[in-house]
Parts: sequence; C-alpha cells; structure tokens
Amino acid sequence: MAVTKIIDDNFLSRLEAAALYVRAEMQGYFGGNHKTNSHGSTVEFSDYQEYALGDDIRRIDWNLFSRFEKYFIKLFVDERQMHIQIFLDCSSSMQKPDLGKALYAMRLTAALGFLAVQNMDRTSVRLIKGEVAEDLCGTITGKNAFYRGIGKLDTLAFEGSSDLEKSILGCPSAGTNNGLTVIISDFMTESNWKRAVDYLLYQKRQVMLVQVLSPEDVDPLFNGRMRLVDIEAEDPLDERNLKLRVTRSHLAAYREALNDFIGDIKGFCSSRGVDFFSVVSDEPVEKLLFDRMFKTGTVK
Repeated sequence: MAVTKIIDDNFLSRLEAAALYVRAEMQGYFGGNHKTNSHGSTVEFSDYQEYALGDDIRRIDWNLFSRFEKYFIKLFVDERQMHIQIFLDCSSSMQKPDLGKALYAMRLTAALGFLAVQNMDRTSVRLIKGEVAEDLCGTITGKNAFYRGIGKLDTLAFEGSSDLEKSILGCPSAGTNNGLTVIISDFMTESNWKRAVDYLLYQKRQVMLVQVLSPEDVDPLFNGRMRLVDIEAEDPLDERNLKLRVTRSHLAAYREALNDFIGDIKGFCSSRGVDFFSVVSDEPVEKLLFDRMFKTGTVK
C-alpha cells in the first residue's frame, strides 16, 4: 500500500538498512541511537573508573575489588537522540518549468525523514515560504507519526519567492548542539543564505546543503529571440525579466556562470565543514543517498 504519492513501501524498504550519520559530538536527547564519547546508562560496557564519593555504588565491580582491593565502577556507553531538521525551499523556481525539482526535493525530504525516525531520531520539516519557515507537521518521533506527517507533502504548493536567510534566522526552534540541519533548495535566490548557514553552525548544528537543479537549469535549450520571465517575478515589467536573442555565446556564458555559481557554494561549504551535494532532478534519489552520501559518510 502506498504511503504517499511521493514515496511508497518499495522505496522505503530500500532505506531500512541505512541511517543518517551525525559526525560531531552533540548533546541531543536521552534515549536515542547515537553513541557519544561521554558515559551514560545503556547496557553496552565502555570502561572502568576508580570509585569516587557520589558515584553509584550499584556499578561497583566486586570482582575487581577482590583482585585489587580498590573500588572500580563500570562505565557504559551514552546514546543520544538527535533532532534532524529539514528546510525545504517552496519557491516557484523549485516547481518550474515542470515539477521535476519539486518532486525530487519532496522525495528526498521524505527519505531523509524516514532515515531519521528509523534511527530513533526526532525529525521536523520546515517549509520556506517567503520570509517564514512553516512547520509541516510538528516534531516527528516514530514511524507512525512519520507516515501521518509526511503525507502532507502531497498537497504542497511551490509558489512565490523564498528568503532562506530570514526564514531560517527567524525559525524559533533551529536547535542547539543537538543534530543535523538539511537545507534543500536550488539556491537561486538573492537572499544571503550563507548567513543562515553560519548561524546554524554558531548554534553547533551539523549542516548539509542539497542543491536541486533541473536538466533545463544545467543545459538550457533556448535559441533565437525570446523573452525570459523570472518565475518569481509578480510583475511582467519586473527588471528581472529579459528580452534578448540567445546565441551560442550566451549559452556558453550561462554554463560558465552556473559552474562558478555551484563552485562558490562548494567552496563556502568546504571552508566550514558543511556537506554539499548538487543534484539534477532526473537522477534517482537513491543514487544520491546510497552512492554520493554513502561515500562521504553522511549515510551509513
């Protein structure tokens, strides 16, 4: 039985053996599945420590006491639950010229959400619309809540413009030192999204950017005289709309500018230890998850 129009059981079954990996040492919440370097109360043994006043006497190892006549307590691995937060760009540029980018972005959102909840993490999806980041369905914990919440993607509309900077900076629950933030967008925006990323890093969040482009974004087929209309422009006279005669030199310049654009994002992310993936919407989501993200250790 299909879970939503975006994903189905066959797709989810391929995700069962994978999980998102949070590299940094983070606090998170008790009761999760991420091992930390600190010690907690799980059943997995970690080390011994000489007893000190105030330690739990129930953890004293009496076998060691009989050998060394000193009190040692057992230390166990601490496991934490992380908060995986996904910011999804819902601007018009993610929808046009067809639904390719939007469908890819929603499918990836659902896949990452599933990887999180099956690893006992909390998940939330924020829809970037204009200058706000709307909450899709609250905090998701567990697969039943995931199925109920992620189904709301089926009716999602991609329209208007988006301000990544203001929407993320204004998010009341971006989190602090407790997990991974994923931003899914084409990043074709005039907003200062880099400031938003720096803010998340300041909050000690692990950050990942996924740029979704359409085949037309990568290799436009325009030729001759035409009027180029910015999909996010509300006024036909908007200065972002252009009339020009497209030639081979224009297309070559466009491709060079696109490469520079992607290179700038990649360089910025590399300088800050942020994972960055640029994908084309006609490629399978599985290729991103199980090939590229697996190679970088983002998915395990």
